[in-house]
Amino acid sequence: MADTLQFDLVSPERMLASFEASEVLLPGSEGDMTAMPDHAPTITTLRPGFLRVVGADGTKEFLVTGGFAEITASSASVLAEQAVPRDEVTREMLEEMHAQATKAHEEATPEKVDMAAKIVADFAAAIETWV
Repeated sequence: MADTLQFDLVSPERMLASFEASEVLLPGSEGDMTAMPDHAPTITTLRPGFLRVVGADGTKEFLVTGGFAEITASSASVLAEQAVPRDEVTREMLEEMHAQATKAHEEATPEKVDMAAKIVADFAAAIETWV
């Protein structure tokens, strides 16, 4: 069994991280999940929240607004809609994302209102976690 897996985090704007990690905690759309070396192959969607990665240099966290993660036995690759290193996240940024999600919820069609409500709740939880 390998001790690490290759972790890569990419957003449309930039490559945010690429290093060996011992675990990756993902805010999966079906619930939080942890990817570790020798993980079963999985593809999952992400919900808004904080992604945490443990590597040789310690723990790094990133705010993601959604996206996809592909996990294999030797890697975890995340393609985020938007991603920001935790030390660059501000309360104002989180509140603006929450406000945008709230507006989208108010304007959502009946078939999308439940999903929009979940996104609002996810941003509210991210604000609480950030503090």
